[in-house]
Amino acid sequence: MKSTIKNFLPHTMIMLAVFMLALAGGQKHVNAEAISSDLTVDQILEKVENKYANSKFSADFIQKSTIKAMDITDMANGRVYIKYPGMMRWEYEQPEQQIIITDADKLWIYRPADNQVMTGNAPTFFRDGKGASFLSDIRVIRQKFDISLEQGSPAERDLFHHLKLIPREKTLDIAEIRLMVSRQSSSVLQIITLNFYGDETRIDLLNFVFGGNLDDSLFSFDIPKGVDVLQLNE
Repeated sequence: MKSTIKNFLPHTMIMLAVFMLALAGGQKHVNAEAISSDLTVDQILEKVENKYANSKFSADFIQKSTIKAMDITDMANGRVYIKYPGMMRWEYEQPEQQIIITDADKLWIYRPADNQVMTGNAPTFFRDGKGASFLSDIRVIRQKFDISLEQGSPAERDLFHHLKLIPREKTLDIAEIRLMVSRQSSSVLQIITLNFYGDETRIDLLNFVFGGNLDDSLFSFDIPKGVDVLQLNE
């Protein structure tokens, strides 16, 4: 059974239904002024890029999404698998099982409890730096955002860098993204996305495992027989 939907908001979808597979484009432009830091923005980004360039890793995630106008907060958690370039698999465990998969071209959202798969074109739905997909191609940060270094709390300054990302191309989906980066490991530990309506999604990442055997088959999906298939349109 196939249906078509033009607007979708899957429950617990990353970054309020805005994952990211941003495409290349734009020129490098960062604010290199260091705020309470011995490193400039450019130096911090270089460390992060070296950490994530051509990488594959997995991590546990905790997600908190807030819709401001409706005063609704949604909590979720699970495990994420990411492989350069552009491949992601988000396995939600709570509050309900859900799998979001992309091979950088196709997108599948599988909800076992609903016996439903939504599928569409990944670049269409994950473009322009939405959500957390820059982790699968770290170059997106420089290409798509103006970046500045923010001043964290006194207790955090020796442990983390706080980066503020403002998209060069304005959309309703993203007003800004905030990244918390470990000084010690250069891992991105927290991602906060805010849209122009004041909605916020925070993803905390922990228990990283870099490398390992992440076969490409992990980022593909065979639709089970008898499952309802919904085609996602923009």
